[in-house]
Amino acid sequence: MAVFFAAALLAADSSPEAKRWWSHIVYLADDKLEGRNTGSEGYRKAAVYVAGEFERAGLQPAGTSGYFQPVKFKSREIDEHQSGLALGRNGKPVPLTLGEDAIVSMRIDPAETVVAPLVFAGYGLTVPETGYDDLSGLDLRGKILVYVSGGPSTIPGPLSSHYQSAGQRGKFLERAGVVGTVVIMNPLGMDVPWARTALARFQPAMSLDYADLDETYEQKLSVVFNPERAGKLFTDSGHSAEEILALAKERKPLPKFPLAVDLRAKVKVRRTEVESPNLAAILPGSDPKLKNEYVVLSAHLDHVGVGRPINGDGIYNGAMDDASGVATLLDIAERLHRSRVKLRRSLLFVIVTGEEKGLLGSRYFATHPTVKPNEMVADFNVDMFLPLYPLRLLTVYGLEESDLGKQVRAAAEPMGIKIQSDLEPQRNIFIRSDQYSFIRRGVPSLAFKVGYEKGSPEEATARKWLAERYHAPSDDLQQPVDLQAAVDFDKVILAVAQAVANRESRPRWNNDSFFRRFAAHAD
Repeated sequence: MAVFFAAALLAADSSPEAKRWWSHIVYLADDKLEGRNTGSEGYRKAAVYVAGEFERAGLQPAGTSGYFQPVKFKSREIDEHQSGLALGRNGKPVPLTLGEDAIVSMRIDPAETVVAPLVFAGYGLTVPETGYDDLSGLDLRGKILVYVSGGPSTIPGPLSSHYQSAGQRGKFLERAGVVGTVVIMNPLGMDVPWARTALARFQPAMSLDYADLDETYEQKLSVVFNPERAGKLFTDSGHSAEEILALAKERKPLPKFPLAVDLRAKVKVRRTEVESPNLAAILPGSDPKLKNEYVVLSAHLDHVGVGRPINGDGIYNGAMDDASGVATLLDIAERLHRSRVKLRRSLLFVIVTGEEKGLLGSRYFATHPTVKPNEMVADFNVDMFLPLYPLRLLTVYGLEESDLGKQVRAAAEPMGIKIQSDLEPQRNIFIRSDQYSFIRRGVPSLAFKVGYEKGSPEEATARKWLAERYHAPSDDLQQPVDLQAAVDFDKVILAVAQAVANRESRPRWNNDSFFRRFAAHAD
């Protein structure tokens, strides 16, 4: 097993492909780029590097300005010294400690002051296809909705994930007259400890600065609550946080009831405007007809930048998240350039900004693509695929949703790599990366990670990485990486992309897929 730290990269037994893949990460995750935050100077340098690699690999520019597609953002940061939260109980305020009890999310632009009653509504979900509605029967107009993240086991994973997205949930909240939300983090789906989640509140949050892409739905406040402190919300309600969270961990139905407290918020926000580019490049197809169709390969270039130090380090380098995915796309481009292979369809390489801000760069690109929207026939997204151990099992998100699943099996299984679908739908990975932006525009899409079996040592390794390195400064160049797993992963993605580019028919959603509807009308 070829596992290396950065300093051991040039070991004699590391292949040229491994060295090439890692070399991109060495540049993109260097401290000098300061974590590649959206709109930062470090991100700009990273984007220039990617554009240069596209050119070197012979890819044609496909942005609106060369390889670049500028995207405009509204940026927000909380001024905690002038902000505060409190629970109103019996007419008296009970202050909450920001960072310990709860945080104010800047994903929406909050009102300066909000005072409203609280109503607990289970998972806060509405799923019309199954008749499931946590909001039904509740008086929510002018209220703040309290819910636990996740969903019941009775709702299929992709469907549950879709309706947990901010854009989908917001439509139903607006219809019910909800003015704000308090989400209690479900320990079942928490990838990182609360302490690190709380540190992220100092990072700038962003939204797209385009009226047609606004998804705030009149919300005035968004609060994230520490599950260990959630008992404060349920005082005198007849229920306890322990009861609610125990049910949620088992993905069982949750009760719905008004709470005996209201929420009082005062929020001071620093607002700025930011511009940051997506990048796009094309490897033209050779078929006179099919070359006008595009197989998209996507990854995100941004990370979270410079933040509050952990163990004295304040640069969140993002080596695996997602310099690794960008490196995979650059490696694939180089492999194709060297082989001079001719594909029937074109490949469209899309490296997006603003993923960490809520899939914003990919949402902009998928809504305003630089090719005709109906010419994008598939998207393969690579985000934090975690080559931490040998690639024997590939987890594919969206495996059962389209005929792309058969294509992946046909490409990977001859290599001795088994395929499995999402083992942990409660983590909502299917909607948490950029493939979801393409899915919403009707494009059959897949995402990939190096997989593991439940209860295996590999699972323990992956969970340890999430707990210690995900969105932390330790996701840097000084971590163990299985370079051969990365090489094998790149081979699989390339093989799948080639197969889809050369097949006779366009990829199609399966007849029983919920997401098939988006092919008929973009949402």
